[in-house]
Amino acid sequence: MGRISRRTVTLGAALALASMTAGDAVAGSPHRRDRRRHEMRGMWLATVANRDWPSRSGLSAAEQRAELLAHLDTAVRRRLNAVIFQVRPTADALWPSPYEPWSAVLTGAQGADPGWDPLGTAVTEAHRRGLELHAWFNPYRVANHTDPSRLIPTHPARVHPDWVVPYGGKLYYNPGLPEVRRFVQDAMLDAVRKYAVDAVHFDDYFYPYPVAGQTFDDDAAYAAHGGGFPDRAAWRRDNIDRLVRETVHRAKEIGPRVRFGISPFGVWRNRAKDPRGSNTTAGVQTYDDLHADTRRWVRERWIDYVVPQVYWNIGFAAADYAELVTWWAETARGTGVRLYIGEALYKAGDPAQPAAWQDPAELSRHLTYADRFPEARGHVFFSAKEVGQDRIGAMARVVAEHYGDHPGRGV
Repeated sequence: MGRISRRTVTLGAALALASMTAGDAVAGSPHRRDRRRHEMRGMWLATVANRDWPSRSGLSAAEQRAELLAHLDTAVRRRLNAVIFQVRPTADALWPSPYEPWSAVLTGAQGADPGWDPLGTAVTEAHRRGLELHAWFNPYRVANHTDPSRLIPTHPARVHPDWVVPYGGKLYYNPGLPEVRRFVQDAMLDAVRKYAVDAVHFDDYFYPYPVAGQTFDDDAAYAAHGGGFPDRAAWRRDNIDRLVRETVHRAKEIGPRVRFGISPFGVWRNRAKDPRGSNTTAGVQTYDDLHADTRRWVRERWIDYVVPQVYWNIGFAAADYAELVTWWAETARGTGVRLYIGEALYKAGDPAQPAAWQDPAELSRHLTYADRFPEARGHVFFSAKEVGQDRIGAMARVVAEHYGDHPGRGV
């Protein structure tokens, strides 16, 4: 997130800003008001490193539950209709899983039973409040360190050390091993079997983000399984394609009404690299760096919805919000894949961010711009802590200017 640091107002963004009045008029029409009522209004509830919840590890079960319900109540108060709850942050679980240990974010000790069922509670209580509950999984991240001995002895990554690759100060499962792909699916889909989740959700972590001077060591897996591919990058993309296709298929077998969504990094490829790409100069491109062909997944209708993380302001030179929303709308057009825009609420009022993010109106302008595209069926905000705290009133302004009614179910 926020990996690009230059800021300039582009001609396209200037034109977008100049036409906001017309966009506001459209937003006020009866047709637009009805569409707004049934759009996605979501927030991510992140648990990795206790980012949003629990506020710290080691709270009592009652304290954890109270904090979780407070987040759900905040979503209702902000007139949202969906919570994307991170239930497998680092090859662990926020439900009683036969595959992986209880997450340390709960008790402070990996594998320790917290005395209650966070995912089961979240599903029940979200539905009671009229909220959808999307179960958010990270397929390949094992640990935010490189010391396997810090994992409990029964952890699958210790039982199968050949599955694990250290890289960039973290441990990852190797996506190039078919047995790994099958295992992570089994572990994730256990939750889909046990709970009435509305969707399975992946974020932007597939192969890890590049780290200068380091190599992701999958030589042995490539030698064993990479035959028939023109190069390692094509093989890696096929590994991620298989993960997506197989997980979708298996999830639909378990629950045909369960949706499947992915929230990728906002840039598929820069136009200078590929004429089908966006007019951006991002330092990271999902196709090349994370080996995730996110455009293909939409164009070939493998997934039900996509939430690109368009985490930059209108006018940001390297990755203009207006340019990327336009690109994603064109990509989704005619596919039937729902497009929701991922919004960087966490940047609003952060003094380390560009001047645009110090303006409480910036986020509301994002929704006004996206309104012109019928493909843009809603927004998801990162993340729950900021939805509640709302440092400079950016979220309150979104609610006042765009969420004046109570939402229906997402579309």
